[in-house]
Amino acid sequence: MSYELTDDQREIQDLIRRVAREKVAPRADEIDRTGDYPHDMFALLKELGLFALPFPAEYGGTDSLLSACIAVEELGRVCYNTGYLLVVQWTPFGAILGGGTEEQKQRLLPGLASGDLRGALSLTESQSGSDVSGIKTSARRAEGGYILNGAKIWCTNSHIADFILVAAKTVAEDGTKLGINLFIVDRNTPGLTIGTPEHKMGARGIPACPLFFDDAFISDSNRLGPEGGEGFKVAMEALNTSRPLIAARAVGLAQGAIDHSIDYIQNRVAFKQKISEFQGIRWMVADMVAQTEAARQLVYRTASMVDAGISGRELAPMAAMSKMFASDVAMKVATDAVQLFGAAGISNEYPINRYFRDAKVVQIIEGTNQIQRNIIADSVLGRVARRDAS
Repeated sequence: MSYELTDDQREIQDLIRRVAREKVAPRADEIDRTGDYPHDMFALLKELGLFALPFPAEYGGTDSLLSACIAVEELGRVCYNTGYLLVVQWTPFGAILGGGTEEQKQRLLPGLASGDLRGALSLTESQSGSDVSGIKTSARRAEGGYILNGAKIWCTNSHIADFILVAAKTVAEDGTKLGINLFIVDRNTPGLTIGTPEHKMGARGIPACPLFFDDAFISDSNRLGPEGGEGFKVAMEALNTSRPLIAARAVGLAQGAIDHSIDYIQNRVAFKQKISEFQGIRWMVADMVAQTEAARQLVYRTASMVDAGISGRELAPMAAMSKMFASDVAMKVATDAVQLFGAAGISNEYPINRYFRDAKVVQIIEGTNQIQRNIIADSVLGRVARRDAS
């Protein structure tokens, strides 16, 4: 499958690149240093109308995941956290669009698209990160809805979200397990407690918090999709199609690390010549550029497959490859960039250590790279039977 950027996509790229350099880059180090949520950057993205970018035109979007990847890459090139603001908004949007009822879509999607509402998604628990089937949070059937009990960790954006999509094992009143469902939980729901933000190595500007549910009542109208897990499967497929967005963030990180490295080595002198004139250094940069371009092309191709309507088993290994390869490249490029900076690379005076820390985050979040390798291997070798933790 071939692809080429359209004129509209190139305009998006030029616009976001200019905005990123002029308005986002000057804030990047401070956001990382303080760990404060960047309200001004959210307002900027809202003003630009980017919160519906990957979604259908009826919500104000381009209906193009490739366009969204381009935007995330350009923002991540100068500030991982600002690009992250888009993705944490798009994740619940995509899940509701894919698995929600018409009432839920009408109630929540316009607000997410405009930026008047903010959402979050909560899957992870202390004993079940990559193992979604190991979720223990329960939603027991009650009159008119469900009673949620349990705890979650690492819920990004939950401290500021208006609602959170929470994965829980649905249980009938007689104790029969019905499957995993997603539930729309308003932040003011009695019985929900949002804990203290975690202190993270990277992605510091968008806090992640633990969640605690103590007999929190959730009405039937806030269950995403049919009872018994079908809605969860649809929503998870929507999340799978959005995986190139995570990969695009990695490409942005890698490109940003290259940008900073080139500027540094062309302006620093050692042994009476610029560092950029040493052959060993030039070869390092050549590898960094080639690896980043390879990752970019893989991400763009995968996003183009989504835009062409390809999904399911055909898309899954490509989405996994794009996320795994791009984030591994980002980590390697950022590591080499720190090396090029020498002692300055481990100093907070220079921004390159920020790229190194953020790149490590992308190798772990949204499905570890080991899980992505499982998906890829399954696609060519067949799935290995894994014990069901339910």
